[in-house]
Amino acid sequence: MTKVFIDHQKFSTQKYGGISRYFANIIEGIKHTEDITYQLGVLHAKNHYLQNEPLAMKGALSDQIMNKHEKLDILANKFYCERILKKNEFDVFHPTYYDPYFLNLLKKPLVITIHDLTYERLPEYFWAQDPLTQQKRLNIERADAIIAISNTTRKDLLHFFNVDPAKVFTIYHGIELDTPLQFQPVPHLPERYVLFVGDRSGYKNFYLFMNAIQPLMLDMPDLNVVLTGGGKVEVADQEFLMRLGLTDRVRHINATDEQLNYLYQNTQLFVYPSLYEGFGLPILEAFKAKCPILLSDTDCFREVAADAAVYFKSTDLNDLTSKLSSTLADSALRAKLVELGSQRLKSFPLKKSIDKTLDVYRSLA
Repeated sequence: MTKVFIDHQKFSTQKYGGISRYFANIIEGIKHTEDITYQLGVLHAKNHYLQNEPLAMKGALSDQIMNKHEKLDILANKFYCERILKKNEFDVFHPTYYDPYFLNLLKKPLVITIHDLTYERLPEYFWAQDPLTQQKRLNIERADAIIAISNTTRKDLLHFFNVDPAKVFTIYHGIELDTPLQFQPVPHLPERYVLFVGDRSGYKNFYLFMNAIQPLMLDMPDLNVVLTGGGKVEVADQEFLMRLGLTDRVRHINATDEQLNYLYQNTQLFVYPSLYEGFGLPILEAFKAKCPILLSDTDCFREVAADAAVYFKSTDLNDLTSKLSSTLADSALRAKLVELGSQRLKSFPLKKSIDKTLDVYRSLA
């Protein structure tokens, strides 16, 4: 029996989020496997995907104690993970992010997942004192196996780091194909809106998107923008929207997964203008919710979406405005994109993704 130790990092810092959901899916896959078991280095977490996990500190009293201090979860869970590492009673370690706290304690094989090489590809968008790219390098140098979530990410990894290609496995993200989506209506939602999902800073290209859609919104009084994820709209972005004259036409929603499905289902168009992503899981989410997509023309987005999206030149304001205008005006095109997206989605079953990940564990144990 192979025991995989999965640590706390993203479970401690995310309530919802793509990386913690990725690891929760792996855990669920392990539960349906006879030859692999897992140990989770989490005592307490607010993470949505661990609701059914038998954590040691769970319930109203634990929540009351731990919620008093924002970083208490992180400190307690890190201490717990260090104890597990010292006991050394597992076969493979798969950390959920890149804090190298474990390097001097780990005696077993290490699997890491590289979700993207954004820091390496676009360093100008990041704070010079951010330790993440160094932490990532230390993980890569120690790793016995590396999962890259797309061929684009694998290619970038081999370009930026001196890595044995035999250690690197491309395993796409997957999505549950057979389980119907759950929907939760969002009250007071505009009837006609364009959807933007996720963080809005830097390379996510939010400002290009808003500048591109502004003239269309001024011409179409019924067109709105809905934002979800990425935290609330702070003062600088409020000022930006005010300068565009769009304060009352842009709404941020802190959506649950069920509400996010509803937003995808009811939007005119989902726009994902990022300059770079390692995969782009929202593409699969949108495909499943039967939502038409407009993407920046990047290697990774082409790899994932193929012909099931409209593309714009990623730094070209005029091209984005043109593609927004033509796609919003063409209901037949949007219906065709939904049809193509449903077909493309079949290439990314969650079971295949999990099975290939478990095979990596087996190869090391």
